[in-house]
Amino acid sequence: MTRADAFAGMSDKLDKAWARLQGEKDLNADNVKAPLKDVRRALLEADVSLPVVRRFIARCEEKAVGMKVTKGVEPGQMLVKCVADELCELMGGVGAEGIKFRDDGEPTVVLMAGLQGVGKTTACGKLSLALRKQGKSVLLVATDVYRPAAIDQLKTLGKQIGVPVFDMGVDGNPPEIAARGVRKAKDEDIDVVIVDTAGRLNIDEKLMGELKATKEATSADETLLVVDAMTGQEAATLTASFNEAVEITGAILTKMDGDTRGGAALSVREVSGKPIKFTGVGEKMDALEPFYPERMTSRILGMGDIVSLVEKVQAGVKEEEAEKIKQKIMSATFDFNDFVGQLEMMNNMGGMKQIMQMMPGTAKLSEADMEAAGKSMTIAKSLINSMTKEERQYPDMLVASTTADSRRQRIVKGSGRTEADLAQLIMMFGGMRTQMQKMSGQLGGQAGDVGLQPQLSEAELSKLAMNKIRKTVKPGMVRRQKAKKVPKFLAERESFSQ
Repeated sequence: MTRADAFAGMSDKLDKAWARLQGEKDLNADNVKAPLKDVRRALLEADVSLPVVRRFIARCEEKAVGMKVTKGVEPGQMLVKCVADELCELMGGVGAEGIKFRDDGEPTVVLMAGLQGVGKTTACGKLSLALRKQGKSVLLVATDVYRPAAIDQLKTLGKQIGVPVFDMGVDGNPPEIAARGVRKAKDEDIDVVIVDTAGRLNIDEKLMGELKATKEATSADETLLVVDAMTGQEAATLTASFNEAVEITGAILTKMDGDTRGGAALSVREVSGKPIKFTGVGEKMDALEPFYPERMTSRILGMGDIVSLVEKVQAGVKEEEAEKIKQKIMSATFDFNDFVGQLEMMNNMGGMKQIMQMMPGTAKLSEADMEAAGKSMTIAKSLINSMTKEERQYPDMLVASTTADSRRQRIVKGSGRTEADLAQLIMMFGGMRTQMQKMSGQLGGQAGDVGLQPQLSEAELSKLAMNKIRKTVKPGMVRRQKAKKVPKFLAERESFSQ
């Protein structure tokens, strides 16, 4: 979530649109037509509803034509800002809108609606966990009497996240079950009630009538429509129908991390006037994020999402662990154990791919590059797992000891990897440690005399590592391994300079 996965293709097409204004001195009715046509095409290919696209392009054109180009800023950049502002507004404006809690002591009731198969029951569990983390007590209520498996699934999720589930089996009446659940929450002084309603394969009168009755029986404070991001243009019709029938208060977009075209995110607010409140960005129960239109806009345009990345880090790293790593960096004792710890932390935050998607400067990376990055991390872990405890604690034994050659040969053989893979790992680790030691110097830390020698330049360190490793590689082998494609960003950012 980055070019958000759902918008990767769209981002590339928008880059071509801005390029059309190269050499122009201003924005006028003639020169904005071609780039805005590209924007229109990109939106349609992202499966945004046609009426939504037409209104969006009209607003962009009206705003862009005659816009004063700031000194030192190119017309293409001005059009990017214009489109960014309109995208942000299209999705709800600046800021996230979460659950609006009651302040009168009564439980806040959240009704979850949507078609079958959109991930509604899972979204109930994710939202429950998110609210628990905010200090709220939560009760889940199962009213999908038509699908016993849905009730069982909700119970399983409730047990997994530590949230109680109220149900009356498959024989009860959904509005009555929901009402009893709310009464139970009042009696037990529970803060929030989340009602999992029944889904259907399509919109019908019975579904809408049951939803209306359930909403009235519970006096629901929030009615959230769960929308599968993969529905594309159909999201507009779906949202309009539910909003007209039960007046939704917002939406949750699921599967935003998948291989979708993402048009749903740009249609929901426009057709209903109601905000997208959360997005599902993975299978794990904590993979639910507040929806910030300005952040999503930044992702769509390939500018990254540093704020969300920082929040992920803050949520995924315990303060005492961060302090421990800081001390190891300051004393120049950061080792392979710590390196693996950092890889595990990235995995807990959603994996290398999700982290990279939030970083500016990764806009030009292909899906293959991101997959290769994740593979590199897997290779690194397998190599480190083949090291002895002593080698993991004292990495310099692999390049500066008299037994370094035999140690590297044993690690390669034990891991099933290649000499080139090990060379890449040593350079990656050495580069990471060097940068950390530079940072520790700025913070006042004193880097000790370690085998990888932080006082050397990265180019010198690279030569040192490679010279050590080449001793174990037979003539011609390095050349063949070099033919193996290494992701560009790894070569530029995470290894020593080559």
